[in-house]
Amino acid sequence: MSAEDEIEPPSPRLLALEARGLLDIPALLAAAPFLATAPRGQRQGVIVLPGLGADDRSTVAIRRFLASLGYDVHGWNRGRNIRGADADLPAIAQQASRLRAATGLPVSLVGWSRGGIMAREVAREIAPDIRMVITLGSPFAAPTASNVRTLWRLLSGEKAASPRPEWMRALARPIPVPATAIYTRSDGVVAWQACLEPEGTHSENIEVRTTHLGLGFHAPALWVIADRLAQPFGTWRPFRPGPLVAPFFP
Repeated sequence: MSAEDEIEPPSPRLLALEARGLLDIPALLAAAPFLATAPRGQRQGVIVLPGLGADDRSTVAIRRFLASLGYDVHGWNRGRNIRGADADLPAIAQQASRLRAATGLPVSLVGWSRGGIMAREVAREIAPDIRMVITLGSPFAAPTASNVRTLWRLLSGEKAASPRPEWMRALARPIPVPATAIYTRSDGVVAWQACLEPEGTHSENIEVRTTHLGLGFHAPALWVIADRLAQPFGTWRPFRPGPLVAPFFP
């Protein structure tokens, strides 16, 4: 039995509790003074990819925060994320390559949910142009362990096709750049176990306390993103929260 067969979608109870994540929005405003002290690194290009059915408006908190730290931050500029992946991956890769050429530095990709799956696949295609990938609640290890099939039908008007087993195994393989997976055990949309990077010397999994809908507004998740980007180019180390922020990480 494969890993994707063993992982069950989140329970209806967790799905019903997803709206709790919206409380992270006012909490983020309250945390703004503290987030202003987050680690800062060399100016670099960052592209933030939205989740299924969402557009760049959903990632505005992440992008504004990173821009305030001095990064050259971009949305994906492709409207709502409702097309088949093959329709968008070439354009994302071209965007990243152009940004890499303009800045002279590899680009970091931050992807929320389905956006993180796409970010990982872009990194496979153009690894020399990508510095790192950071995912937020992205079920790349078992895409079917989720409650999104009905959502896909509502958004796209199409029945979600059953993914091929070899395609799912390919998604789960490690990517050739440093990878940080941020996840929450309270995720009611995708199974948190499906969001974990394989153990490796340049991969890590970081748990936060929120819901799937709250990940893009959750102050500790934003702190992690800032910490990862602040590392000097050419180096990578696992995330180790300092004493002031450690209580926010299980």
